[in-house]
Amino acid sequence: MLAYRQGDAGAFEALYARHKGPLYRFVLRAVKERALAEELYQEIWMRVIEARGRYAVRAKFTTWLYTIAHHRLADHWRKRGLKLVEALEADDPPAPRGFEPEARAEGRQGLQRLAAALAALPEAQRETFLLHEEAGMTLGEVAAATGVTEEAAKSRLRYALAKLREALGDD
Repeated sequence: MLAYRQGDAGAFEALYARHKGPLYRFVLRAVKERALAEELYQEIWMRVIEARGRYAVRAKFTTWLYTIAHHRLADHWRKRGLKLVEALEADDPPAPRGFEPEARAEGRQGLQRLAAALAALPEAQRETFLLHEEAGMTLGEVAAATGVTEEAAKSRLRYALAKLREALGDD
């Protein structure tokens, strides 16, 4: 980001390539609507571009990026009164060759159970879980991105994992 701040367009391309997948999945799972997710996703990247000149290293780039995403999603939810995550994207990926229909149906049912379990989590726990698991952020980065202490982020993740294990029957 420092190189991009100095005008290196290639640096932005590298940042975008590195973070586009996890960030998009985070946004999509937060709003569950592909068109809306794409719109919010583009707005997040526009905010990154607009903030280029003001960027200062205070944390990892990932923490800064997901803080922007967190704030943009919070603005969206406030305006529309939406929940953080309603469910995981229900679309099935293409099945590999030799993949049995029964196994695929079982996998789809497992995803639906996970989606329902995630939807049942309190908003703060869902967001913490998704930032940690989907975005691969450390607890310190999650705390910085969401504006809570690291201990609060750790507690939220611990409760989320316990509730997900209970809901999914994983002891």
